[in-house]
Amino acid sequence: MKTVDIIYRFNPQETTIRPLPSDSGTALGRLEHGNKSFAALVDHVKDQSGIQQVIPVDPRDLGLVPGSPETAKQRPFAAILGCSDARVPIELIFNEGPNDLFVIRVAGNGLGTEVLGSLKYAVENLGGSLKLIVVLGHSGCGALTTAVDVFLNPGDYLPLAAKHSLRNILDRLLLVVQTSARKLLATFGPDVVLSPGYRKALTEASIVTNAALAAYSIQQEFGSSAPADLQTVYGVYLLETREVWVPRPGGMDGIGLAAAPHDLGGFIELGEAIVRSRRIASYINSEDYRSTAGSS
Repeated sequence: MKTVDIIYRFNPQETTIRPLPSDSGTALGRLEHGNKSFAALVDHVKDQSGIQQVIPVDPRDLGLVPGSPETAKQRPFAAILGCSDARVPIELIFNEGPNDLFVIRVAGNGLGTEVLGSLKYAVENLGGSLKLIVVLGHSGCGALTTAVDVFLNPGDYLPLAAKHSLRNILDRLLLVVQTSARKLLATFGPDVVLSPGYRKALTEASIVTNAALAAYSIQQEFGSSAPADLQTVYGVYLLETREVWVPRPGGMDGIGLAAAPHDLGGFIELGEAIVRSRRIASYINSEDYRSTAGSS
């Protein structure tokens, strides 16, 4: 039986395992390379057995260097806002170990007061090492799926109306869903709602839009107070391929993370790229939908 071993390894005699990224570009490249390595594991299993992936751990991060403080100092190079979904283990999918990432997880990776406060703490207190802020959505997000179902069937909102904490999450996401629905209608026409894949397309388009909007909002929140070399990016982790993906203006479906839009024009371009991306359009452009729309 083929196996994969993911090993966190430290050597107390080595005080420097991997240098911290010196700038946001290097930090971004490290995360993207780490995700590609993780995503490739399953493909390798198809051809080989006994695959090992070793993630080096600096012993200082575990307080294991003789003569050093037992409590390690925080020195993450990236802060990541992700979803609470248990299928998205942030450190693992980026091939990182302890003290590399400052991770915040909340349903739907939304920007509540506590999330912004946590990010503000990271920016103000970990600026010596922090080079990147990442908003990471994921395919099949339960929070966005619920928001889409409520949007399509408003009566489903009533059971949630008395649940204040859940409603707060849902209300923020409904704005994103409404925006994504309008873009799908404008691009594919009113018959798009007849497509068997419309619900899936709306959900996945909303997931990308939500991550991009959160990244943009973070930029706006910090503005000029953030360090000059601190960059904010976003992406969507695809459960089916284990890759981070973002549709990009110009018709390119890209693997990796992308910079947040800077203005309204950037969001208009992004909206077009999302609905016309191969992944989102594939849910709409089914034979069943084309036959139904053509006869209407």
